[in-house]
Amino acid sequence: MTILVTGATGTAGRQVVEQLVQRGADVRALVRDPAKANFPAGVAVVQGDLLDVDSLRTAFAGVSTLFLLNAVVADEFTQGLIALNLAREAGIERIVYLSVIHSDAYVNVPHFAGKFGVERMIEQIGFGATILRPAYFMSNDLTIKDVVTGYGVYPMPIGSKGLAMIDPRDIGEIAAIELIRREQSPTPLPLDRINLVGPDTLRGADIAAIWSEVLDRPIAYGGDDTAVFEKNLRQFMPSWMAFDMRLMSERFLTDGMVPEAGDVARLTAMLGRRLRSYRDFAAEITASSK
Repeated sequence: MTILVTGATGTAGRQVVEQLVQRGADVRALVRDPAKANFPAGVAVVQGDLLDVDSLRTAFAGVSTLFLLNAVVADEFTQGLIALNLAREAGIERIVYLSVIHSDAYVNVPHFAGKFGVERMIEQIGFGATILRPAYFMSNDLTIKDVVTGYGVYPMPIGSKGLAMIDPRDIGEIAAIELIRREQSPTPLPLDRINLVGPDTLRGADIAAIWSEVLDRPIAYGGDDTAVFEKNLRQFMPSWMAFDMRLMSERFLTDGMVPEAGDVARLTAMLGRRLRSYRDFAAEITASSK
């Protein structure tokens, strides 16, 4: 049977595809632009998107298990509901959905609230699903690497509560493990939720200290000014998205992204190895830029 991956050319989706191929799965990828696919041999590519009902019906035909990933877009919630309705229409009962940690708590943050709405639909319809709830992606910090190295400042306002940042490669591997587990089960498995976190819960000052160590020179934490953060983001993203990110960062300051007891141990057992650390990430991208 076939596993369909949506969002397959994105940061997490591409990792999921590669991990599934390594495990011998029959993989189909839904993409907007096949020219950007560049997947391993054997991956079937279907052109379409989550608002194109006809393309989704084509993509879902013959699929047994679905990996549902929505980008942060203005109509993300609508995309998720359409995809789930069409999955049910196609008889797909096994789903892994990529949500976000604390989706039920960050209720004022648009893309968190949208993901929690999709979670509720999954639960109320009765899909056999794993809901993956990742914390902040380490790879988000690739966008500010030049600020760190060029100006000696870590500019993300993440505060002092701490974020359990996770490497997208770990997300992809855990998602693939869950997709295969559901795919191979004789009957659909019950609903499960898994927080996806890194091994360390880090404050802004902790991140700056890691960069200082990796670069062997002082790196300062830029502070908690979310208004400046929004202003900077508006230079390269729509105003609604920059405001969404500001609201998220304000919840970083008040709540953080803190794992529950047992989260790290559970993920370590699933992977059979330690989770990648932020220091691993910083050292790797520093080495690659030399």
